[in-house]
Amino acid sequence: MQQHLNFYIDGAWTPALGTRTQDVVDPFTEQPVARIALGDARDLDRAVAAARRAFPAWAAHSREQRLAVLHAVIAAYERRMDEIAMAISLEMGAPITLARQAHAVAGLSHLRQTAEVLVGYAFDEVVNRTRVAREPIGVCGLITPWNWPMNQIACKVAPALAAGCTVVLKPSETAPLSALLFAQVLHEAGVPRGVFNLVNGDGPGVGAAMAAHADIDMVSFTGSTRAGVAVAKAAADTVKRVAQELGGKSPCIVVDGVDLPATIRQAALQCFRNSGQSCNAPTRLLVPGHLHDAATAIAVDVAQSLRMGDPRDAATTLGPVANAVQYTKVRECIANGLHEGARLATGGLARPAGLDQGYFVLPTVFANVRNTMAIAREEIFGPVLCILPYGTEEEAIAIANDTVYGLSAYVSAPDLAHARRIARRLRAGMVHLNGARADHAAPFGGYRQSGNGREWGRMGFEEYLEAKSMFGYEEEVTTP
Repeated sequence: MQQHLNFYIDGAWTPALGTRTQDVVDPFTEQPVARIALGDARDLDRAVAAARRAFPAWAAHSREQRLAVLHAVIAAYERRMDEIAMAISLEMGAPITLARQAHAVAGLSHLRQTAEVLVGYAFDEVVNRTRVAREPIGVCGLITPWNWPMNQIACKVAPALAAGCTVVLKPSETAPLSALLFAQVLHEAGVPRGVFNLVNGDGPGVGAAMAAHADIDMVSFTGSTRAGVAVAKAAADTVKRVAQELGGKSPCIVVDGVDLPATIRQAALQCFRNSGQSCNAPTRLLVPGHLHDAATAIAVDVAQSLRMGDPRDAATTLGPVANAVQYTKVRECIANGLHEGARLATGGLARPAGLDQGYFVLPTVFANVRNTMAIAREEIFGPVLCILPYGTEEEAIAIANDTVYGLSAYVSAPDLAHARRIARRLRAGMVHLNGARADHAAPFGGYRQSGNGREWGRMGFEEYLEAKSMFGYEEEVTTP
């Protein structure tokens, strides 16, 4: 079993000050595969102090110097891609093909996209006689989740470093192995000491202390809405910037006249991808009432076509959910759906045939779901699709917007103009039109209880900058 009892602080691997540890459990075997140290406030203090010492010099680096470091990180990351994918598969159960083609690739994509932003970003602009400069905010505490570990690490660390900030990363304690590899990547790339630091720990031990720390200027958190509220409250006394990417219950509106088999198949696959553990997954499928049964049959076929099994087998298309806590939660949500009277079209609480171990949840389709049901309102974060019939397009838009969340939405219409009109009326930070994929150059984030701030691309980069107005900086132009 791997032993990871050190933290990366001030450019070196340093033993934890406390004695608490936690096992990292393979969700396929349900057996420990690694042990990590769990840090506390003392470990965090050391990391923050290192980041604070490193900040002035790193912030003073030129654009070209930071670009050179970022390109070195990209090169080192590329050399470790397969190793990173294997770690992700082991720590959170992603099928190895998905880990290679999506999880590990997402990290590389964010690194490259950040470099593109840095190349052309205008840090200074002139407004009348005022020079407006954008400067790094300072020391950033980054708290990342277990569901897309490398995606979330890279889309925070890359822009923070590119902007001139120094960081302390607290990855998920249940899926920390890929984060440890990422720290090795940055070390190999020659990131200056103290610029990047990593402390493993849980929410009470490190996360809460990070949010409240007086020497941390910004916290960027990705996770549940409940945990995000706790982070914001802990950060309030120090009036630091808080960026949050939280939960979602994304609607997918299907308009009459589309290619129904292709549309429903794509929506169902997106819902079940990564075992349903994506905050932006289209988990509420809204279809015209007269197409409800046909859409349900197509979704059932998709669910039953997925192959569950060993995540390290290239033939596996659906792995277990990531941990025991999530397994219990998803099963409770399915039981609630049955109790509320939704029609179980496929899936449910039984174990998959031939799989007596692992946190496996059958891909589940509920039909005839009402938007008042808990399964339609609460983020399940598992392979569970709810199909809701609607009468008119106005009703579909009202149902889509009837949620405390507002992260993502999906629209499939017979023509793009029609999809555009619906998209304008949806209260969500992102809308996918007619099957369009996400764009790492565009902002990622949501409305309402899905969080605040944005990640990815230029807007994600700007989260790590402060604006300084220097009045009278420019000479007054007079005309004769």
